[in-house]
Amino acid sequence: MRLDDLKDISAWVSAGERNGVTPEVMMQQLCERLVDAGVALWRVGVFVRTLHPQMFGQSFTWRRGEGVTVYAAPFGIEQDEDFLTSPLAVVHAEGREVRYREAEIAADTRSSFFIDARAEFMTDYVAMPLRFLNGEIHAVSWTTTAPGGFSEAEIAALRALMAPVARVIEILRLERTATALLDTYVGNRAGQRILAGAIRRGHTETMSAAIWLSDMRGFTRLSDMLPPADVVEMLNLYFDCQVEPIAAYGGEVLKFMGDGLLAVFPIAEGGTDAAEVCGRVLAAARASRARVAAMTFRHGDAAIDSFRFGLALHVGEVLYGNIGGRDRLDFTCIGPAVNLAARLERIASGLNRTIVASETFAAAAPKDWIDLGEFPIAGFRHTERVYGLADETPRD
Repeated sequence: MRLDDLKDISAWVSAGERNGVTPEVMMQQLCERLVDAGVALWRVGVFVRTLHPQMFGQSFTWRRGEGVTVYAAPFGIEQDEDFLTSPLAVVHAEGREVRYREAEIAADTRSSFFIDARAEFMTDYVAMPLRFLNGEIHAVSWTTTAPGGFSEAEIAALRALMAPVARVIEILRLERTATALLDTYVGNRAGQRILAGAIRRGHTETMSAAIWLSDMRGFTRLSDMLPPADVVEMLNLYFDCQVEPIAAYGGEVLKFMGDGLLAVFPIAEGGTDAAEVCGRVLAAARASRARVAAMTFRHGDAAIDSFRFGLALHVGEVLYGNIGGRDRLDFTCIGPAVNLAARLERIASGLNRTIVASETFAAAAPKDWIDLGEFPIAGFRHTERVYGLADETPRD
């Protein structure tokens, strides 16, 4: 590999002029540039640990002629025998380079990786530490099938690229971490607005939405009879019954309030898609109802089932944005429509109903409702006509 080629590739990595290019595309372009410069790459792997509630890390694997594949490694993989006996475990634990030539690849019987390496006729494997500025150590592996393996000039070129590659990957990891954490804790729509700069207190917008407000029945009794750790586990299972259908049907969870959940399904300006949105909300509500009814939680040798919840559906204008103290803000929605949904959920409890809707929501999704009558609403000057699903029988 010529020195000028290495300088060109290093400058390309450092330039950062790749707006909108995904890490997968960038990795493929880097590997192809190295191959064009004469480095006999066969497979390249990047493994980066992540700050994510469901993933221990991500691996990006490039194969010559096949492009890049991405794998999300779950928590627990760091304790698997395959990981503990892999070269990457040494790189992560000791922060040093690890190299296996053809004879060593043929002799290694500990790691399943080398079973695959022999099947692909690899002649050289080198894993290098990917050092971030905060002290974290991740890893990049380079492999070849060329006779005799990598030349020392190729190894030197790959080592020289590690620092600029590490800076770019660290920046990309920070961006993905910020996005993942915002999606996890405030929701996708709010996360996008925050990253776009909507962070000032009082920075709000008015949004038309279908509002979902739910509450678990009998939560106080359950939380009193279960240890705190079991209460958390039970709540997580319970919220899974709603969060997944809400997301699948286009909604966004804004807040968990003890055993309560607030979600919104945005409606286009002018309400042109209100019927379609409310139809999706109702489908999500029915899916959640079925999942909660089927939920079972084991406590010791006993199984707790017959879980129930109440859900109020409404359509209205909400104020959506930053609210709170000077140094502690919450991205949420407020307004009379949210307050009305909360009052309707209490009416659902009083009627022993699972799903109730306001007259506005029922009019937008007119099928399957029965009129439950008019009810006074605390804090409101007028009564509200409430509707229940026809396929639902009040329960004691």
